[in-house]
Amino acid sequence: MADKTVQQRAKLAQRRGRPIAFYLVALVLAILIPALAVALVLLNSTHDAQQKVLAALTSTTVQAMGQTVDREINGMATTLRVLSTSQSLQEGDLAGFHQRTLSALAGTGSYLIAVDDDYKQLLNTRVGYGAELGSTSDAETAQRAIERGVSTISPLFFGQTAQTYVFNVWLPVSDAGPVRLVTMTQDARNLVPALQSRQLPEGWHAALVDTNNAVIAATVGSNLDIGSILPIRQNMEGATGDGWVQEQWNGERVVTAEWRSGYTGWRIVAWAAAAQVQRPLQDSIFQLGLWGVLIALLAAAVATMIARRIGGSVQGLQMDAARLGRGEAVYPRTYPIAEIADVSQALAEASEQRQTADRDIRFLMRELAHRSKNQMAVIAAMAKQTARGASDIPSYVAALERRIMGLARSTDLLLAHGRAGVMLFDLAEQQLAPFRPPEDSRLTVAGPDIRINPQGAQILGMALHELATNATRHGAFAEPDGRLELRWDIGTSMLHMRWREYLGRKLVLGEGSGFGTIVLRTMVGGALGAQVEREVHEDGVEWTFEVPLSALDPDFAAERPDEPAPGP
Repeated sequence: MADKTVQQRAKLAQRRGRPIAFYLVALVLAILIPALAVALVLLNSTHDAQQKVLAALTSTTVQAMGQTVDREINGMATTLRVLSTSQSLQEGDLAGFHQRTLSALAGTGSYLIAVDDDYKQLLNTRVGYGAELGSTSDAETAQRAIERGVSTISPLFFGQTAQTYVFNVWLPVSDAGPVRLVTMTQDARNLVPALQSRQLPEGWHAALVDTNNAVIAATVGSNLDIGSILPIRQNMEGATGDGWVQEQWNGERVVTAEWRSGYTGWRIVAWAAAAQVQRPLQDSIFQLGLWGVLIALLAAAVATMIARRIGGSVQGLQMDAARLGRGEAVYPRTYPIAEIADVSQALAEASEQRQTADRDIRFLMRELAHRSKNQMAVIAAMAKQTARGASDIPSYVAALERRIMGLARSTDLLLAHGRAGVMLFDLAEQQLAPFRPPEDSRLTVAGPDIRINPQGAQILGMALHELATNATRHGAFAEPDGRLELRWDIGTSMLHMRWREYLGRKLVLGEGSGFGTIVLRTMVGGALGAQVEREVHEDGVEWTFEVPLSALDPDFAAERPDEPAPGP
């Protein structure tokens, strides 16, 4: 009996004679192989999602660059149309028109050229009036402008007078004596800031090219000269403008995207090395394989723990991706695998960018609607005020033109002084000038001299503009008997500013606070740490501002109270 028991135990020992390492390896492989497969699928899906986000971000950035350029060109065309209606041009007074144009274009970087029927230059604001001038270097576009009868934008060309690469906006004119066309010209390098106004993803470059694929402007680091021919995105009429296309450039594959302007015909072309675009997926796969090898060498006890932690990490990443897809806030998590942590950080940053973009878009749309309504009301009020003192149509048109041009140049004072700061009196005069009533007695601006920094000048300028807009719409400037007093004085540590409107009637207020009132309180109070109060009198409204002098010191830009101080 004892011998039989020994034999059974011996057989049992033979059946269980495999080492534990076999089971540990089997367990590791059973966990590792599916985990690697799932992780690879998730990484590929995440990469595809990132590619879509990057493609959308690149397309949006390129479009924003193009729209900035379009606004610049459209502004030139608008200015050209306004100048073409000048009375001195209509009367053939080219010397007077030359002088008036110089004043209107001062500081804009644009110049005006007038040519006759033979495209010979009659005047050019790049040089003094009466200087010897030849024919225009852009006769082909000038001829197209005459044929079309509307504003026409030229491709890039080398200007003989400017001695640099330029572009033109041509406009035919009639009943202007010897002048057949006028053109607004500008150096191509002036459009470089328009490309730098938007930040492309890392490793991407962009160039603005004309209809001949000649480079008008390019981002820093692109190694492209103005006037050179961009070797990519040529003969791409069949390609979609918002899609990525792979091309060969200097022996390297690059990914390209473009946006074409329907107004100028120019294009914004962006590109990046294809290897760099694919690098995140390659790095993730490499790191995943490395972790797989390390996990396979670990003991069975830690293999289970690591597998669980990987599963939890992937699940957390998947949930974050789902939250991002739903537009919810995603926050970075701490993961044991660096690549997943990097993806989590990228998802959190993408979520923050999306949340910020959504908030900015909502605020900008609301602000745009508010400003548009204000501007329409202001221009209507200007037209009515100008009509009261006009005796004939030409004087009315000239006076109204001066006011509208003054409104459009309301930020020139800040641009002229830059970081040196602005005198408060000059700021107030500049902001109120477009709204000033014909009678000087109806507006009083007084206070001691004080220079304020650009940030404070911008905030106070926007506040004065908002108050003046309200006064023009339904306050002191909206009726012939209205009167406005703007006074300030300087205390030990505060600037005391008082805005007081006097009406010729009893004040009637609407219900609630308008968006302009909310902007005044949050803008001046939040950005400058000021106390803002509004008091309603029977004959008008009164605003008082108590602004810390430290927030206006021209020696430094004020820190916003709602932002943390910068680190050392």
